[in-house]
Amino acid sequence: MAKPAIAAVLSFSIVLLSILAQQSSSSPSFKPISSRRAPRFLGRFSTSKPHHGNRRSDQLLGYRYETRYFEQQLDHFSFAELPTFRQRYLISSEHWVGPDRLGPIFLYCGNEGDIEWFAANSGFVWEIAPSFGAMVVFPEHRYYGESMPYGSQEEAYKNGASLSYLTAEQALADFAVLITDLKRNLSAEACPVVLFGGSYGGMLAAWMRLKYPHIAIGALASSAPILQFEDIVPPETFYDIVSNDFKRESTSCFNTIKASWNALISEGQKENGLSKLTKMFRLCRELKNTEELANWLDSAYSFLAMVDYPYPSEFLMPLPGYPIREVCRKIDGCPDGTSILERVFEGVSVYYNYTGEVDCFELDDDPHGMDGWNWQACTEMVMPMSSSPDASMFPTYDFNFSAFQEECWTDFKVIPRPTWITTHF
Repeated sequence: MAKPAIAAVLSFSIVLLSILAQQSSSSPSFKPISSRRAPRFLGRFSTSKPHHGNRRSDQLLGYRYETRYFEQQLDHFSFAELPTFRQRYLISSEHWVGPDRLGPIFLYCGNEGDIEWFAANSGFVWEIAPSFGAMVVFPEHRYYGESMPYGSQEEAYKNGASLSYLTAEQALADFAVLITDLKRNLSAEACPVVLFGGSYGGMLAAWMRLKYPHIAIGALASSAPILQFEDIVPPETFYDIVSNDFKRESTSCFNTIKASWNALISEGQKENGLSKLTKMFRLCRELKNTEELANWLDSAYSFLAMVDYPYPSEFLMPLPGYPIREVCRKIDGCPDGTSILERVFEGVSVYYNYTGEVDCFELDDDPHGMDGWNWQACTEMVMPMSSSPDASMFPTYDFNFSAFQEECWTDFKVIPRPTWITTHF
């Protein structure tokens, strides 16, 4: 009985590695934030030794799983006495054939957000698990969701010192320690582990396969921007791809968005201009400057390109199928005489308010719980972003490392290391 299972898993791992080798940066999968800083795309169970304690049984879109916690070291690369933290992970053994039959373990590398959010939107992993008799594990990335060092997000995000353990290297070590301990407790040391991940999680999956080849036999890195670093991919690539998605749907839509940035600046410079923009875009608070609104619009367009699925989805926001097509339909379909900014508002409302339930929009809201990404972007995830004047519908922008470095110092008192990732991995 064991041989077919082994063959199936090995065949699957070969397919995964083949897919990984074919990944490119051509599919937008992350969000450049306000300063083009980077894309962003989300334990106290104390016993004498680490245990995988079951807290509750839960359900995501019909996927059955248990929520557990694991006591993790704050710093895996130091022998100094430091506090531990409780890492959350989701686990499903519903279809696992067990260690005697070498049932594989599918591990999704948690991204920069709440792990339940990613688990609810990673159907591929859940759907193929029964065919392979696999266990499914979704460990949460440290400093996101409930996996907060120092007991709370407020303490974890307090300053640069408390955030210093928020790195990809530490997160990968978390995953490695967790899965090794889990396999030992289940007498499943011989069971193969296959890694999954999308966007930043896909980067982690690829890097974990490189750094811990004795732990994982393969990795599927979906839309993972592993080449979006200095001197590898042209910095304007991301915005050009996003822009092309809109231009492909409608040239007039593309041109309207392209013209809207100057219209936004012009309106904001007028007397009471910011107040008018606040009302026009139904914002919950008064605009401080036009850059705030520009960043909000930038976010919508970038995320729309990321989730331009041919079917309705709720990954980031409730959206229809082909959401960019719907955005452009709204922009192009406004009556004659409608201003550029009014057209743009109709368009982005597809992203921010497709259900029509939002009364006003919170510019400062972080609905996906990804605040920690700003720190990661200012330390090791330095991904230069530029916008070209011709191919892009976004304002022309050249990445300025000096200005970027200055902003990171202002925010976190930290100096970015743009070549660290490409050196380390």
